[in-house]
Amino acid sequence: MSKLFPTATLRSKAPYRFDIVGSFLRSDEIKQARQQCSCGDISCAELTKVEDKEIAKLVEHQKSVGLHAVTDGEFRRTFWHLDFLAGLDGVEEVDAEKFSVQFKHDNVRPKTLKIVDKVDFSESHPFVEHFRSVNQIANGQEVKFTIPSPSMLHLITNVRATDYVAIPRYENNNPLLLDDIANAYIKAMQIFYQLGCRNLQLDDTSWGEFCAEDKRAAYKQRGFDLDQIAKDYVYMLNKIVDAKPADDIAITMHICRGNFRSTWFSAGGYEPVAETLFGTCRVDGFFLEYDSDRAGDFRPLRFIKDQQVVLGLITSKDGTLENRDDIIARIKEATQYVDINQLCLSPQCGFASTEEGNILTEQQQWAKLAFIRDIVQEVWGE
Repeated sequence: MSKLFPTATLRSKAPYRFDIVGSFLRSDEIKQARQQCSCGDISCAELTKVEDKEIAKLVEHQKSVGLHAVTDGEFRRTFWHLDFLAGLDGVEEVDAEKFSVQFKHDNVRPKTLKIVDKVDFSESHPFVEHFRSVNQIANGQEVKFTIPSPSMLHLITNVRATDYVAIPRYENNNPLLLDDIANAYIKAMQIFYQLGCRNLQLDDTSWGEFCAEDKRAAYKQRGFDLDQIAKDYVYMLNKIVDAKPADDIAITMHICRGNFRSTWFSAGGYEPVAETLFGTCRVDGFFLEYDSDRAGDFRPLRFIKDQQVVLGLITSKDGTLENRDDIIARIKEATQYVDINQLCLSPQCGFASTEEGNILTEQQQWAKLAFIRDIVQEVWGE
């Protein structure tokens, strides 16, 4: 029993009291092998062998730090989102003059997406093998699998893009596009489930943009109704959640305001989206960025229903450890709006949303997780 929170209880299903967002700093071996493969010095099969070996090391490290569910660290990806989305049927990755959003103090390699045919999902998608592989490597340990939210495909191609031209199937028919995207994700979820996935996380930066007043104003000037778009995105998410193969799979969503080389691209509290998102989206849990003033206060959490809220109070953007008492005080503050047993703790984002990674060391990365684990043990008695 926790001395700090006498009613706090253990939790045996995802999301866990001690949890992670998913990505980890790439090892030097991964970076070297990917570079060699891109230059044609080693084959794709040889790269896969290196990835398998490094993911196995990562899984063991995650187990040793006490995580209930492990990830592949996104070691096989270049971007946290584009790799999955570009693998969907009807979607192509294309070069762009600049990335679709501008990060503070850093630039991302310019790539974007284009819808060229009906959006769908097939078993040939490379992430099917990615899950199969990490699940085998985990050898019975629960695997948490992270993919971008369906909102991201629509946001990148239809909202951020200033040159979107609908293919005939979607011309003047946005509802059909939303349904096709959602149905593609339902197929993906069902395939992952058949392979053993019971912990699926949807990563999403669209809500971070919708929280930012400057971005809201810019989108409004372009003629977008962000309140309606928010409802459309919740519609897609709920359609996916309602199609769960069984109750034993947890579907969560991670929300942040950008994470590239320790930089960000959005700022603003959750209030503009809280009622629609927290009040009507039926995911099992929200992983929420709360490590800085850019995320605002906890008051928007008053709209939370029965979802778990994973507080991202520890930054993944630098290696400095936060103050333990400050973190516990913030957890206590959050209980003004959400019961202690609906709260969990994690880093605010992954450590490497792209293969470049954030600006901290691997030692600092693992120290962050050990720090979170120790606080969770103190607060919830785990």
